[in-house]
Amino acid sequence: MTSIQQRKQIIDMFESAVNAGARRHKACEMIGISERTLQRWKPKGAEQIRVDKRPTASHPEPHNKLSPAERQAILDVCNQPEYASLPPSQIVPKLADQGVYIASESSMYRILKANEQLHHRGHSKKPQASRKPTTQIANGINQVWMWDISYLPSTTKGRFFYLYMVEDLYSRYGIHWEVHECESAEHAAKLLEQACWREHLPLGQRPVLHQDNGSVMKSYTFNAKLKELGISSSYSRPRVSDDNAYVESFFRTMKYAPSWPRKGFATLEDAKAWVHKFMHWYNEEHQHSGIQFVTPAQRHRGEDKEILDKRTQVYAQAKSKHPERWAQDIRDWTHTEVVTLNPETKARMNLKDAA
Repeated sequence: MTSIQQRKQIIDMFESAVNAGARRHKACEMIGISERTLQRWKPKGAEQIRVDKRPTASHPEPHNKLSPAERQAILDVCNQPEYASLPPSQIVPKLADQGVYIASESSMYRILKANEQLHHRGHSKKPQASRKPTTQIANGINQVWMWDISYLPSTTKGRFFYLYMVEDLYSRYGIHWEVHECESAEHAAKLLEQACWREHLPLGQRPVLHQDNGSVMKSYTFNAKLKELGISSSYSRPRVSDDNAYVESFFRTMKYAPSWPRKGFATLEDAKAWVHKFMHWYNEEHQHSGIQFVTPAQRHRGEDKEILDKRTQVYAQAKSKHPERWAQDIRDWTHTEVVTLNPETKARMNLKDAA
């Protein structure tokens, strides 16, 4: 903001330059101000320079602003034990499932930030873009599976247990998992066979299996079992974990869980017991952000559409009650019909066309 004296000085400089023969836009450029600003300060034909009225301007509060009581109610809900470790993106759908709407997700984030209660989660890194491999698409369960092996640290330095896990692309449901003391193609072959049994899949209706290029995945024993089971393979690029992003995301969720034992597992039985409990939470209780915040089990059983329709009704009722608080339409709870692993991008499609 500029005072009336500063405005007068700048205008005098501008007029002196123009009277001396300088072009208006060049004079403004030298002074470091636009012609439009000068016109606003002193309109054509006006004798007096306008005073900056911004310091004394009246700024009425928005008519849809939340009251102090409503803001406190949001903080109270977010600090309840069952929501204290969850972000608003998880709290909002949980409340909607109970038929409760107190504020939008963005409002919750804003209020938590204003009260210094919005904290970044863990030691996460920014995702790095990379060229994607072959695309896999699923519009139903058991069409595309993903699997991998992850280390589980023990309390003994240098000793690890190994979690083998198969996840369904469409529902993010953990189909089958096992914990062993070593990486083994025999264990992996048994894992896939039991996963097929659990889902009661006939021989002619086996899924595509997406995996990385680990030694177990490339082994003769494992690939012989895939052929026997009638499962076709899809591979990530070497040393690119993002090519199997959903499984990597699952392992991240697991290892950043509040109950994750930071000092490791004492025994194989302890590791198995913890993973079994975590998988029950992940499949049956965890509302997954990638599938509209329903649980993987609900989507795997086909219950998610009814749940999402109910949320839409809750939001529609909330908007009809206070329409002044909705600048746009209600949140989109549309059922996700198709899930894509490593989707095509314009850059990749252009490369294909050029080839």
